[in-house]
Amino acid sequence: MRITRNAAAAVGVAAGVALALSACGSGDGPAQGAEPGSAESLDTERDITLSLAWWGNDDRAAKYEEAVDLFEEKYPNITVQTQFQAWDDYWTARSTEAAGQTLPDVFQMDLSYLRQYGATNQLLDLNGQTGVNLDVEGVDDTLLESGVIDGSQYGIPTSTNTLAFFYNADLTEKFGIEPPAEGYTWDDYAAWVQEVSEAGAGADPAVYGSGDYTGTFWFFLQWLIQDGTDPFTEDGGLNFDEADMTAWLEQAQPLREAQAFYPIEKSKQLEPLGGFTVNEAASEISWDNFLAGYVADSGTDNIQMLPIPANDEGETGMFYKPSMLLSASAATEEPEAAAALIDFLVNDPEVGTIFGTSKGVPAVAAQRDAMEVEPGSIDERVVAYEEQVAEQVTESAPVPVEGFGAIEAEFKRLGEELQYGTITPDELVEQWFAFAEDTIPQS
Repeated sequence: MRITRNAAAAVGVAAGVALALSACGSGDGPAQGAEPGSAESLDTERDITLSLAWWGNDDRAAKYEEAVDLFEEKYPNITVQTQFQAWDDYWTARSTEAAGQTLPDVFQMDLSYLRQYGATNQLLDLNGQTGVNLDVEGVDDTLLESGVIDGSQYGIPTSTNTLAFFYNADLTEKFGIEPPAEGYTWDDYAAWVQEVSEAGAGADPAVYGSGDYTGTFWFFLQWLIQDGTDPFTEDGGLNFDEADMTAWLEQAQPLREAQAFYPIEKSKQLEPLGGFTVNEAASEISWDNFLAGYVADSGTDNIQMLPIPANDEGETGMFYKPSMLLSASAATEEPEAAAALIDFLVNDPEVGTIFGTSKGVPAVAAQRDAMEVEPGSIDERVVAYEEQVAEQVTESAPVPVEGFGAIEAEFKRLGEELQYGTITPDELVEQWFAFAEDTIPQS
């Protein structure tokens, strides 16, 4: 019998210091069976209990429960105890558990937290289970690499998304403007934004080409990757400098000065919606699984997707970002069973039917093929887009540094100040690097 909890686990004062303690405390490395080549086949006779945790809502919980029922049918000797929380409560609970080496046997992992837990000996190195209890042959190599730190496979991607250029074809057709041509660059995109904003200036309300896309940290990272720069070093430091960030911000300065971007004042008033979703901005760059939300919020099905802008050499350098991964605790007493559960959730076709694209596009073809996708549906369009850009996905997603969430949020905050005109690009860069220096653990 499973125990399902739709509430945050009790947390104490240990939450704030959990990972600091675990980094220098009892985390001596992977559990028995985690070293490459040492894993044994899963014991299907002995009674085993596993814990499984994820973040999400009731709909996701119902899907996980259905998938776990199938797993327990396949492995009658294994009982899976489940729990889930909302995003913030989820990470608070995991932090507390990390202090006491009591993380769930298997749990959802976000790329932003992978180094924070993997580099502090909290996660099982799944390399030792691959080819024995865990099959990763169906996972794209560049996607699988996103779960690796220093050669250790700490997470297995369950599903993917990648960046896309979304445009509202109702608006572009209204103003007689063609979408950007194949192979367009960031400079071409800036010119397109200016063209749309000029054409839409007389509308009521005015229509803009885009919001200020330079204020999103992931877009800056993608821009660096296009030019061959890995944003982060292998030991978890920054691999770019002030000049790089300044160049990224300065490319859009003419658009800010011409007031061609959707006004930040209106954006803040609309939150959690935005100019694109209220049909007052013609485009937005975001993750491809945002399509469903864009269609629902804008009220039009005529939201189209294109690859993101390329660099001057025509390289997009796109990457699949795992919308989430599955990890196992380094302290698990059942590494073989934990690996088998991850394997089932990632590979089993029936699990693909259950989840569809609710967690992103499934990472393996067997689950994608098993989805019940209706012709013309959002799911079909997202899957078709990822197939369309597959040849342009040539890079692995960067593994974020510790403290990534904080430096990403600070970049967004300063980007809004830049849009208000209260700071310059140079001042943004200076303030952000000072914040990052205080936030990212020094190697």
